[in-house]
Amino acid sequence: MLILRCPAQLQLLEETLRKSLPTTLPVLGTVMTVARGNPASHEVLVDSWPHFSIVLTRLRPEDPRDYYTNQLSVFYRDKGALQALLQGTEAVTQGRAFQILGKDTTAGGHRGPLPSIWVPCLGPRFHLWVAKGFPIPSHPLSRLGTGFSIPHSAMPCCRMPPGLRLASVSPSHVPLLNATWALGRNARSRAFLLGLVQTLPSACVLDQRGRPVSWSLLDGQGCLRHGYTVPAWRGRGLTGIPLSMLGRDLHARGFPVYGAVLPQNTASLRGLQGVGPFWDGWGLRPLWRF
Repeated sequence: MLILRCPAQLQLLEETLRKSLPTTLPVLGTVMTVARGNPASHEVLVDSWPHFSIVLTRLRPEDPRDYYTNQLSVFYRDKGALQALLQGTEAVTQGRAFQILGKDTTAGGHRGPLPSIWVPCLGPRFHLWVAKGFPIPSHPLSRLGTGFSIPHSAMPCCRMPPGLRLASVSPSHVPLLNATWALGRNARSRAFLLGLVQTLPSACVLDQRGRPVSWSLLDGQGCLRHGYTVPAWRGRGLTGIPLSMLGRDLHARGFPVYGAVLPQNTASLRGLQGVGPFWDGWGLRPLWRF
């Protein structure tokens, strides 16, 4: 595959991907991050240029054993191009632990078999396919849930409760973030979270002692995730405060605003719905028209 490094090529690809929103959200978010300084050290690959059938984004350099940092995103127009990508190419190898997030763009979803290392999610949704090495059951991930896109005009100016203040997440907060992340709680996840905090925008609400009580991070795919509110502070509308801050910052820089929550995380889903109108970007159906 070809690696796109030229700013003009990345700009043209960005314009092309925007025409297929929201299907292209994870790939577009990565392409925009790469084109704007590439703080997360990703690469953008295509099968051909300027006419392509598939776009793949990945982190460079990679640790072949790290399933957290090896997050790939894919957008394809031709299922044959996806099959070719997975059958022994350098871009995706079976000797590497990784995740790929993408959207089935063919009618009716996947029906034929994919290579054995993949776990398909049936239906026209974004889905996470998981390679060997991922430490948690594949079923919940294969149905990874809800995304949203908030128009700037609908982003609320959330009011800060007395005694609290808004700040960026600090590296010193990472142990708490790692301990409360259901998919983390290990050395690799801690290093992954630290990398996000050190290189990408983040927001948190601090209590009077400077301890984070609610937060949200941005990943290299331009996706808002790792949101959490400590139990003692839930039910006070804090979830929307860091989301609103990050959403406004992303919109000001031209990014689409979207995120991901596991479908069983009903508390976070309620919090997102309280933030304002958004799209269920995974099922591609409007939850609130705007």
